[in-house]
Amino acid sequence: MRRHLITGHYGPRDRNRMPLGDGEIETRLDLVASERSLGHGIGRALADLSRLGVFPSEMGVDVLVLAAHVHAADTRVSRDSESQDGWTRELRLVVPVSDPDRWRTAALTFERLLNFLTGDHWSLGFRARPARFARVAPTAPARLIGPQFDDLALFSGGLDSLIGAIDALEAGRTPLLISHAGEGATSDAQATIFDVLKAHYRGRSFERLRLWMAFPDGFIRGSAGENTTRGRSFLFFALGVFAGTGLERTFTLKVPENGLIAVNVPLDPLRLGALSTRTTHPFYIARWNDALGALGISGRIENPYWDRTKGEMAEECANPALLRRLTPASLSCASPTKGRFQGLSPQHCGYCLPCLIRRASLLKGLRPDRDPTIYTVPDLAAHALDTRQSEGVQVRSFQLAIERLRARPGLAPILIHKPGPLFDESPQRQAALADVYRRGLEEVGSLLNGVRTRPG
Repeated sequence: MRRHLITGHYGPRDRNRMPLGDGEIETRLDLVASERSLGHGIGRALADLSRLGVFPSEMGVDVLVLAAHVHAADTRVSRDSESQDGWTRELRLVVPVSDPDRWRTAALTFERLLNFLTGDHWSLGFRARPARFARVAPTAPARLIGPQFDDLALFSGGLDSLIGAIDALEAGRTPLLISHAGEGATSDAQATIFDVLKAHYRGRSFERLRLWMAFPDGFIRGSAGENTTRGRSFLFFALGVFAGTGLERTFTLKVPENGLIAVNVPLDPLRLGALSTRTTHPFYIARWNDALGALGISGRIENPYWDRTKGEMAEECANPALLRRLTPASLSCASPTKGRFQGLSPQHCGYCLPCLIRRASLLKGLRPDRDPTIYTVPDLAAHALDTRQSEGVQVRSFQLAIERLRARPGLAPILIHKPGPLFDESPQRQAALADVYRRGLEEVGSLLNGVRTRPG
């Protein structure tokens, strides 16, 4: 095991040195790409927003710079080689910011939400930027009318974000959609859907901000990369907040995610840790809102679909015909490139957890129409699925969870607390979360009627 320190620097003349702790390895993160332009996609994002008439604040830039540190640590520090237990890493960041005193008031909140999100031990420190980089964000011009956008939403290329975008546009909103360009299939899905939306809603001035941020192999000396990427939603949220600070008013960043996935109750005891993601959990979102308050950022993050299943989202979509048209382009699979060893192009596997929830939602939401998605395993009931192989593992886990809740319905209000604390939620909201969890499992249960599993 090794502890890791990542220190941000604004150019080669920023020679600030941090004392190292016992067993700690330092990695320098250079933030400047050229004389005055920030690297890692941040400078490009600032330029893209400027062209849209959006000028983030210095604090907004700081949020995205912090996210670059987090993303570097999360994706480049290997859990296998750098942790004692094969999972939990010790990660310290020292981030140059515009207002270190203000950032220190939020440090503990950010540490808490990162620990919850990734399952690691995070420590955050902040120092002042060098004087020549005291301002890095372009200055907004004097104008009578501010930015044209009245909506701000994450846009991942998945089915939930597609529904969120359609609902906003049908309601007459003008959204700025926020995308992080991941691997090729995800980026292709985002681009395809956005282009069709622009053509369908011709004349509407909604737009998309797209960020590409990745760190090379070998960025952390002596460590392989890490593919669990539990912290990627931190970058996604940070990008949205960064843009929101340029809207010149209090903003709401919408995170469209169905309630079953948002709470993400583990299907079995083995999923409580590594296999139970927390990217949109209510506790995580609440801590983000606490942190924004501490930073003095006038905005909030909300999930407008927290009390609906994915099937209910599809069923209630404000433009069902457009949803049917774009459903095949959306991407939900946890690993769409896994079929490349079979000579297959990127596509939905049909049996991972997100694919099963997607299939169940479209069975409900598109009826009487059929699900138009192409799946590597097109018919789950064609033969008994081997629970020792990936095709059967998730299905059997769902079957066990569904059977457990059917036998003991009173478990739902208890089980929703397993993934994380819900003390921010009122008793009424907790009851609604328990109900959406129950309905979500029943939705998947309808898909799995007649599906058989057995040990190989």
